[in-house]
Amino acid sequence: MFHIGPYQIHSPVVLAPMAGITDQPFRRLCKQFGAGMVTAEMLTSDTKLWHSRKSQQRIIDKNEAEPRAVQIAGAEPAMLAQAAQACVEHGAQIVDINMGCPAKKVCNKAAGSALLRDEALVTDILQQVVAAVDVPVTLKIRTGWSPEERNGLKVARIAEDSGIQALTVHGRSRACRFKGEAEYDTIAEIVQSIHIPVIANGDITNPHKAKQVLDHTQAAAVMVGRGAQGRPWIFQEINHYLQEQKTAPLLSLETIQTTISQHLEALHQYYGDYLGLRIARKHMGWYLQTLAADTVNTHTANFDWSGLRQTFNKLEDCQQQQHYVEQLFDDLIKTIEEQAA
Repeated sequence: MFHIGPYQIHSPVVLAPMAGITDQPFRRLCKQFGAGMVTAEMLTSDTKLWHSRKSQQRIIDKNEAEPRAVQIAGAEPAMLAQAAQACVEHGAQIVDINMGCPAKKVCNKAAGSALLRDEALVTDILQQVVAAVDVPVTLKIRTGWSPEERNGLKVARIAEDSGIQALTVHGRSRACRFKGEAEYDTIAEIVQSIHIPVIANGDITNPHKAKQVLDHTQAAAVMVGRGAQGRPWIFQEINHYLQEQKTAPLLSLETIQTTISQHLEALHQYYGDYLGLRIARKHMGWYLQTLAADTVNTHTANFDWSGLRQTFNKLEDCQQQQHYVEQLFDDLIKTIEEQAA
């Protein structure tokens, strides 16, 4: 349990903002499974571009669970300050600044983790955004620009001095992108050096890793990104492990089926039949990967998981997608019961 400004975060496991993934249906699902905080998909700081369908669906909804957090990205201090104000007007209660994204299309605009090379600009951005809004401003960074230029600690101190109220650190440099393994020594050093909550991010894919990272860094929380794709119940699993010091029982196939069906229905309703159908395909792909991994010891090796995904991706009707999920789990449960007999 920790605080970001006036907001008490009741779980030490939070959801990372991920473009194209952490939309409203997915955020709600992760919150239901115990995520302490969820953050909306990254928005450009250029509010002139917010009129597109994609940006409109990324803007926070005042009916969402508190605290309502949004993330903005850009390189112009005044523009970021204006974007933060616009987010608050739409209902944001926490504004996060992205200085951690390694994507070329972001870094080529000198935004995201590219900013870590210019500490004077970092200072200017943070001070202007903090001064522009009356809600907590948080920051996400990497450990530095490259393994040779690991200035995460210096940026963390700048952040605290600028009024940032929580800091997320991904355990890779910008140059590393998502290659290799995250390192947590830099995060531990940052935790010991500043007094605001630090959230550790990078390669948190299971409860054991979450506890290991929390123990090593003494961070206030861990942030889960890719580990939640196809496994939104990972927050429940991590919370259980941290509280009980033992692994939670695997969710029943019936519970997983209900979760997937409700997620697909929420996607269809939120995006409409045409787009919802297509967005459901990528989530179903991740769910199938999780099912394949979790049922490998229950004699389902005869399931053609790749073929199942290809078949699902060819469906052109929302009801067909729901029926497919029902049939898949009927087959899974029947196969496992037969093997157990």
